Amino acid sequence: MTGFTSPEFDSQLQHLQKTIDRERLARIDAEAMADRARAELVRRKQERAFMESVAAAANQALSFREAIQYALEQICTFIDWPLGHAYFTTRTSPVQLSSSSLWHTAGFPTPDTFCRATEQCRYAPGEGLPGQAMARRQTVWLADIGEQEALLAQRGAWDAGLRAAFALPVMAGNEVVAVLEFFSPEPTPSENGLLALMAFVGIQLGRVAERQRAEEQSIHDAFHDSLTRLPNRALFLDRLNRALLRCMRDDQDNMAVLFIDADRFKIVNDSLGHLAGDSLIRQIAARLSSGLDPANGESGAIRGEYTLARLGSDEFAILLENIAGAAEAVHVAEHVLSRLQAPFAIGSQEVYCSASIGIALAADHQAADELLRDADLAMHRAKRLGGARWDLFDQAMHASAFQRMSLESDMRRSLLENRFVVHYQPVVDLRTGRISGFEALVRWNRHDKGLVYPNDFIPIAEDTGLIIPLDLWVMREACRTLRGWQEEFPSEPLTISINLSTRLFSLANLAEQVSEILESTEVDPACVRLEITETMAMSDADRALQLLTELKALGVQLSIDDFGTGYSSLNYLHRIPANVLKIDRSFVSQMHESEECMQIIRTIMLLARNLGMRVIAEGPETEAHVEKLVGLECDYGQGYFFSKPVSQEQARHLLETAPFERS
Repeated sequence: MTGFTSPEFDSQLQHLQKTIDRERLARIDAEAMADRARAELVRRKQERAFMESVAAAANQALSFREAIQYALEQICTFIDWPLGHAYFTTRTSPVQLSSSSLWHTAGFPTPDTFCRATEQCRYAPGEGLPGQAMARRQTVWLADIGEQEALLAQRGAWDAGLRAAFALPVMAGNEVVAVLEFFSPEPTPSENGLLALMAFVGIQLGRVAERQRAEEQSIHDAFHDSLTRLPNRALFLDRLNRALLRCMRDDQDNMAVLFIDADRFKIVNDSLGHLAGDSLIRQIAARLSSGLDPANGESGAIRGEYTLARLGSDEFAILLENIAGAAEAVHVAEHVLSRLQAPFAIGSQEVYCSASIGIALAADHQAADELLRDADLAMHRAKRLGGARWDLFDQAMHASAFQRMSLESDMRRSLLENRFVVHYQPVVDLRTGRISGFEALVRWNRHDKGLVYPNDFIPIAEDTGLIIPLDLWVMREACRTLRGWQEEFPSEPLTISINLSTRLFSLANLAEQVSEILESTEVDPACVRLEITETMAMSDADRALQLLTELKALGVQLSIDDFGTGYSSLNYLHRIPANVLKIDRSFVSQMHESEECMQIIRTIMLLARNLGMRVIAEGPETEAHVEKLVGLECDYGQGYFFSKPVSQEQARHLLETAPFERS
C-alpha cells in the first residue's frame, strides 16, 4: 500500500500546511511590527534629541543670529536637506522680509547666482514662499517646485537643481520676526509629524527673539529718558567722554557742550501740575529734536555729529562734534532760543518757556564731567543775568564757582557753630524821635574773615536752601532779644521787624513754624512784624493771600516791603491784611532831586491812609530827608540818618540813651 495516501491524510496535511503558513505570516507581521516600532522609537528618540538640542541652543544662544545659524544647521542635518537660509523682518514700515545672509550648505553645489539673487530679494507678506509663511504664520511646503515654480522662479531655484522647499516662520508672540527656508534636490512630500516639529522649532527660536528684545529694551531704557526717549545723562556722558578722547587723540578741540535749562518750568509744574510739566518737557524735547535735525532744513540745524540728551527735570544738553569753533556753538544756542519763543499748548493753556544756555568748549578740558560742569556754570550765570540767553564759559566762572562752594560749606558749618549774628536797625517815630522798634538783619561772622554782609551770602543761601533754616534762626533770635528788651524797658512799646525770604514764604507750614517760635520765646505776637516784598505778595496772589491770612491769625503784624517797585494791583492790595507799607529807599533818596519820586511818595502815603495802614520810609540819610518826610506826615523812618544796623548791645544802648528824641 506504500505510495498511496488516504483522502483523510491529504486533508490533514493541507490543514497543517495552512497552519504553518499562517504562523509564518504572523511571524513576518510581528517582525515587521517590531521593526516599525523600533524605527518609530528611533525616530522619536531622534526627534526628542533634536528638540532638546534646539531648546538647549535657544536657551544658551548669546544672540538671535547665533540661534538662527544653529537652527539652520540642525534642521538640515535632521531632515537630510542640503540647503537652508534665513530672512529677518525689517523694522521699517511696511514690514518686509530681508535676507540675513545666514546660510547652511551641506555637500550641495549651490550656484552663487542663486545665493546672490536670494539675498537681493525682499518679500512683503504673501509674496513668494517666505512671504506666504509670514502671512499664514505657519510652515508652507512645496513638495515639487516644478508644480509651483512661480513662488521661486525669480531666484532660479529650478535651474539651481532644487526640487522641494519649505518655509518656516519664527514667531515672537503674534509677530513674525524671521522666516527660515530649506531646499532639497528631490521632490519631497510633507509629513504631519515634521510640520509639527518645525512649529516647535519656530516657537523656541521666537523665545530667543523675545529674550533678546527684552535685553535690548532694558539696555535702551537704562540709557534713555523714559519721558522724552532722548539719551539720558549716563549715555550723554559716555558719548561726551568718547568724543573728548577722539579730540585728544587727534590733537583737536572742535567740540562743545550746550547746557540748557528751562527758565519757567517750575512755575508751570507748580501751578498746572506734574502732568502739565511732563507735557511741557516732551514738547521742549520735540522742538529741540526737530530744530537740530539737518533733515528739516532749518538754518540752525547742526551740520556735524551731535547728541541731544535730557539730563533730568528741566535740563537738557547738546554735544556738538566737528564744529568750526565757538561761533558755531553760539549759532546753535541762538537757534535753540528761537525755537522756544513760540508758546506751548498745555491743555487749554498757552505757556511760554524760554531757556538759559551755558556753552563750554573742549579746549583745556580732560574729562567729560568737567566739561559738563563748566557748561552748567555758564548756564547758571545766564540764568542769573535774567535768563532767555546764552553765556560762554570762562575760567573766571570756575574761580567764582569754587568761591561759592567754599562759602556754602562755611555757611553750613557756621549754622551748626552759631556763627551768625543779628544786627538791629532802629525804626524811629518821626513825630517824636522815639525808637518804636528795630528791623532784624542777619550778619555772618566768618571765622577769621570778620563780618560778611548779606549781599555776599544771601544769594547763595537762597540757591542752596540754607536760607530757610537761617531765616528761622534769625526769627527766633530776634524774638528772644525783643522779649529781653521788653522786660528791661517796659515803658517802650517796641516792635521787631523780620524779613521773610521767598523760599521761607513758600513753606506750606510757615504759620506753624512762626507759631512755635512765638510760643517758645514767649513774645507778644502783636509786637512782631513780618515783612514780605511787594513782588512776593503778587507772584502767586491767591496763595500769598491765604498764607498772610494764616499769619495774621497768629496776632502778628504784616508789612509790605520795598513798596512802589513792583506791580501791585490796587484791587488785590486792599485784600491783604497788612498793617504797614514801607516806601522803598530808591524813592526817598531821590525825593529832593526828582519830582516824580516825590509824587510817588505822596501817592503811597495817600494810599496807605485810605487803607488804614501806617508808613515807614526806608533810607533817609540826611536831615533834609527827615524834615521832608515829617512834612508829609510819614509815620516812621528807618535809615542811616538815625543809625546803621548795629549789634544787640549797641541797640540796647540806643534804647537806653534815646538819642533821636525831639525836644
